[in-house]
Amino acid sequence: MLAADTRVLALTGGVGGAKLCLGLDCLLPAGALQVLVNTGDDFEHLGLHISPDIDTLLYTLAGRSNQAQGWGLEGESWNAMAALEELGGSTWFRLGDRDLATHLFRTARLAAGDDLARVTAELAQRLGIASGIHPMSSQPVRTTVHSDEGDLPFQHYFVRRQCEPQVSGFSFEGIAEAAPNPALVAMLAENRFSHVLVCPSNPFVSIDPILQLPGLWSALRDCDAPVILVSPIVAGQAIKGPAAKMMAELQVPVTATGVARHYASHYPGLVDYFLIDESDATLAGDIDQLGLQARVAPTLMKTLDQKIELARHCLALEAR
Repeated sequence: MLAADTRVLALTGGVGGAKLCLGLDCLLPAGALQVLVNTGDDFEHLGLHISPDIDTLLYTLAGRSNQAQGWGLEGESWNAMAALEELGGSTWFRLGDRDLATHLFRTARLAAGDDLARVTAELAQRLGIASGIHPMSSQPVRTTVHSDEGDLPFQHYFVRRQCEPQVSGFSFEGIAEAAPNPALVAMLAENRFSHVLVCPSNPFVSIDPILQLPGLWSALRDCDAPVILVSPIVAGQAIKGPAAKMMAELQVPVTATGVARHYASHYPGLVDYFLIDESDATLAGDIDQLGLQARVAPTLMKTLDQKIELARHCLALEAR
């Protein structure tokens, strides 16, 4: 039974994070969940402002996502891409016909002077989403992947090159000048949250851009709510995306302990609880020694019930 005053802030990016956010959204009363979303993946393409992580979350919470592929809309058509290909246009980043409407709406509103936070809130409202969806910043931050093929914009690495280049690091252009979402900063300062969740998202390219915004991770560390991290690595594998490949290439052990060490070294004192899968239970002692309190639960989220149950496990962890 959830306490009546349960209020949750979730940090997320990518498909795995969106799955846990769906579980939270189903479990919590309307408005009790606020989500801070990575925008380091954002880029301009075909004259449009694309926000992949925001859109993945919007479509997931609205019940419109293509669950088989993990991105885009269910029942999508591709007439615009087919026509563009006939004209010799760039089609390496495929935009479905209905998905295009989202990008057209966002781009027009930004061009008219609205900021990304306002536009995202309106998209969420129009899609019938009761939870608060917030870009990590309305100022542009762009992830660059340093690789054996040189410096690549994130979507060129992730989509165009299908994560094939070997990575050696990451940087976030514009992050020093970007302000964290002011609405969320105010909520943190007022101790409005009972729990802060770091979703099972890629630590390097989904969560690091959020936490490296000026002043944000220290504000999270200093808030009264427990910070709960869910491991994106289960039994030595990433459930979705290139996190495991990145860890191996960066010479980080591809284990839940490797993830824990990343957070402990880069953000000391931030994480209170580290939720790991049952298959990794033997790693709990090593994680405890890093200063993160390991907790064990089923973390695979193949069904809606599993997503809700994982959310329930997270929220059962007590306050500091």
